[in-house]
Amino acid sequence: MKKICFFLLLIFSLSCSNKKVFDNIIRVSVGSEPQSIDPTFVSAIDSMIYTTHFFEGLTTKDKDNNIVAGVAESWDISEDGLKIVFHLRDNAKWSDGKTVEASEFVYSFRRLVNPKISATYSFLMGSIKNANAIMKGELPVEELGVYALDDRTFVVEFEYPTAYFLELTATPMFSPLRAEYIEGNDNWTFSSDTYIGNGPYKMIERRQDEIISLELNTNYWNKDSIKAKRIDFVIFADTITSYNALKSGDILYSVNVPKDNIDLIREEGYLVSTPSLGTAYYAINNTNSIFQDVRVRKALTLAIDRNYIVENITKGGERPAGAFVPYGLNDIEGDFRENGGDYYSVSKDDYEANIEEARALLLEAGYSNNFPIIEFKTNPGNGVIIAEAVQDMLKKHLNIDMRIIQEEWAVFQRSRQSKDYMICRADWIGDYLDPMTFLDLFVSTSSGNRVVYNDSDYDKLILEAKSTVDNGIRMANMHEAEDLLIGRDFAFIPLYYYTAPSMQSKKLKGVVVDTLEIRRFFYCYIE
Repeated sequence: MKKICFFLLLIFSLSCSNKKVFDNIIRVSVGSEPQSIDPTFVSAIDSMIYTTHFFEGLTTKDKDNNIVAGVAESWDISEDGLKIVFHLRDNAKWSDGKTVEASEFVYSFRRLVNPKISATYSFLMGSIKNANAIMKGELPVEELGVYALDDRTFVVEFEYPTAYFLELTATPMFSPLRAEYIEGNDNWTFSSDTYIGNGPYKMIERRQDEIISLELNTNYWNKDSIKAKRIDFVIFADTITSYNALKSGDILYSVNVPKDNIDLIREEGYLVSTPSLGTAYYAINNTNSIFQDVRVRKALTLAIDRNYIVENITKGGERPAGAFVPYGLNDIEGDFRENGGDYYSVSKDDYEANIEEARALLLEAGYSNNFPIIEFKTNPGNGVIIAEAVQDMLKKHLNIDMRIIQEEWAVFQRSRQSKDYMICRADWIGDYLDPMTFLDLFVSTSSGNRVVYNDSDYDKLILEAKSTVDNGIRMANMHEAEDLLIGRDFAFIPLYYYTAPSMQSKKLKGVVVDTLEIRRFFYCYIE
């Protein structure tokens, strides 16, 4: 009898021990299977969240989202702003124990700018010497203005001063990479044997469409600051599954919130919302013959009831967008958006007038009841609900039919990148705290130019703004550029300015979210 009691006690103690281990795992979800967790190819928030945990750049962010030293413990900026010399710390190491070297930054920077790679974020390298010529195929990648003086010294030379460059180096795209694991291995991100990072965590398991598990990288130079020792990123393709998993305790946090249930989620105490530097918009393919008439683009813009969308669908404190650059970015004095104002009214009182103007514009463009069917592409989820509302608005007010085409996330990403759409769902979350992070997207050579906008005056204004440290010239040019992009050309359809709503268990503490919507779970713990 004593043996049986002892055996039962042992089983009970083991089960409690296992539960304790499970309870100490921070289980979260940031969406469906990512398009990529290769830092060179990340282009969406979910991918950036993953890679931020695995990699660290020359600079990084602290708990308060301030830019601080990362792999580089210090740097020297030349008086003219055309050169930065980064001094790498001796204790910066990869997860396999190898010391991070300056040559690994040279490799990753060249890889990002390589036109054969076609990385979405290559345009962020545009201020580096020879980057634009390389991206056009006019120079080899070896001519990029980056080099290693020695293993501990990395140098960047610029075409023009770049005031926000230290913010860029804190993003995953500017992380170092190990060529020996990448070259000749397209699947290097799928195995813990080859997915070697230099950030706070290392991968221990990856099962596609199921989970990405990571644990503390004990070789990380700042490991003592990291509180969460184990994180499981659970892959969920739809928001309802995430919500149910949160309620059952299977996960503690989800980036994606089911909009249909947002009022209930708020009542249950799961909804958290933080400021965001982002704008949701509909990308219009400007090369499509139907949309080459600005009157058509403007009519579609005016026909959308943005107040209905933010009050009845998103419900996360979003603001209707009357422009592209969101609130929260400094001008010479005050806020850039406050100073720039709206390019069309987003007031409820003016919506009927907007509809009348939209109808008149279509008639001027030669359309009465003969407008072609619009094909609209989106990925499954909340974007479909908004698209269905817009579909009703266009039909009701302009007698335009819009067919909604849903594509799985990775496929949708490729469609947007290849411009295989008439109109599609799009958004932009800033990469640094300057209006340029939004307006630089639409220069004619930008890989982030989803709408194929091409205007030489716009390009000139942005280039001049990027080529000076005079903030008066910079801001004036950027206002004028936005006047062309939205005020004159209506190149796409701004919808609303983001907040960053998420679902979070009351047990989870320490989540850090910046205005760029990057979530860091480094400091999380379960209360």
